[in-house]
Amino acid sequence: MFRVLTALTLSLLLVAPAANSFAADRPNVLMIAVDDLNHWVGHLGRNKQTQTPNLDALAARGVTFTHAYCAAPACNPSRAALMTGIRPSTSGVYYNSQDWRPHIAPEKTLNATFKAAGYNLYASGKIYHGGYDRKTEWDDYLKPSSDPRPKPGQNDGVGGIKFAPLDCNDEDLEDWKIADYAIERIGQTHDKPFFIACGFHKPHMPWNVPQKYYDKFPLASIELPPYQKDDLKDVPAEGVKMAKPDGDHRQMVESGRWKEAVQAYLATINYLDMNVGRVIAALDKSPYRDNTIIVLWGDHGWHLGEKDHWRKFALWEEACRMPFIWVAPGVTKAGGVCSSPVDLMSVYPTLCELASITKPEHVEGVSVKPLLSDPKARWEHVALTTHGFKNHSIRTEAWRYIQYVDGSEELYDHLKGDDFEWTNVVGDTHNTRAKIALAANLPQTNAEGVAASGSPNGGGGGKRQGQRRAKKAAAND
Repeated sequence: MFRVLTALTLSLLLVAPAANSFAADRPNVLMIAVDDLNHWVGHLGRNKQTQTPNLDALAARGVTFTHAYCAAPACNPSRAALMTGIRPSTSGVYYNSQDWRPHIAPEKTLNATFKAAGYNLYASGKIYHGGYDRKTEWDDYLKPSSDPRPKPGQNDGVGGIKFAPLDCNDEDLEDWKIADYAIERIGQTHDKPFFIACGFHKPHMPWNVPQKYYDKFPLASIELPPYQKDDLKDVPAEGVKMAKPDGDHRQMVESGRWKEAVQAYLATINYLDMNVGRVIAALDKSPYRDNTIIVLWGDHGWHLGEKDHWRKFALWEEACRMPFIWVAPGVTKAGGVCSSPVDLMSVYPTLCELASITKPEHVEGVSVKPLLSDPKARWEHVALTTHGFKNHSIRTEAWRYIQYVDGSEELYDHLKGDDFEWTNVVGDTHNTRAKIALAANLPQTNAEGVAASGSPNGGGGGKRQGQRRAKKAAAND
């Protein structure tokens, strides 16, 4: 229980004791969601060229998780799982095209749980995916806007990988307005605890940000991500299908613009970092600094050519790993670094526990509060990521194990330094015991997918047809 009484709080208590004592008893929540941000942030060390001073400063004042993984490597299923507490394998929401709302009751969402507990809810930007956002279930939600486009005739990328610098100001982009909205709500006087959700679009494509952000990463100095030729030679057919090496990657290599794409992604991350800094600075200047939980998460990772793959939509490290940062007054201590494997299903139960709200029975995730208090605490859970029906990845500190719908497998030994998952050792009999132990963590339930039309799939051909529609739509985001 948080009980931080500033001079402002005491003065407000004299005016409205009932409302403000309730506000003082419970912490506020600032949740920052980031779209398509992989682990290319400074403090995670994956890319030495990235510039993320504000994300790094935020991590330094609380606990950062160095092995945090999404529930699903696609926007819609990841966010639906995080915000409802229901895993894709339980809900059947596996792809971006599937409308989860008819199948999950509105009272089960994270925002509904906090609303029922007496919180005022404010949101801006991308919290849920696309048109499946349920904006009316918040007290207020910023009306969406749009970004400027590259100049007519300007080369705007390679195939579906879109990038180009813009001739505009920082404030011309929607993410600036999304940050402004959160800053304005933080600056208001609140008579109830607040839950502010700030959902940044960048670095989702198109990687269009002002030219000055590109200039920070001179093209001549850009380094390509670690890459191994023929990396897919020991990957089963189902994994190769996810990678699509003859699609984005072949086009990128043939175009000769691979480094330009990396530059653009780094530039867009830096633009995001600037806006995160603006929001955190506003909180720090407010009377709510010492009674507000901050949680920042990326919805999944992103490939930039590793394993001949671009985008998310796969079960390897690059697609599944992202930043995950907590600052919880009275719980976290500055400089906390946790290497235990966790997944984003932990957001819902952890926020409930920190706010002294009973966790709803349907929530499948595990609270990471013990790790917030002690990042070195014993942790016996794994991180589970799902991409499609019966395609799962299990991540521990030592291993990544993948099992596909046809029963084919991959196994990578991170303990022996295979950080980029270049060598599939599933066929090594010395690893049989480890593989069996990892497979024991696979979901016992694998729901048939919700069809792209929004209605449940039927059996047989109906199910497969719905999955084909969903996969086709997923490839376009």
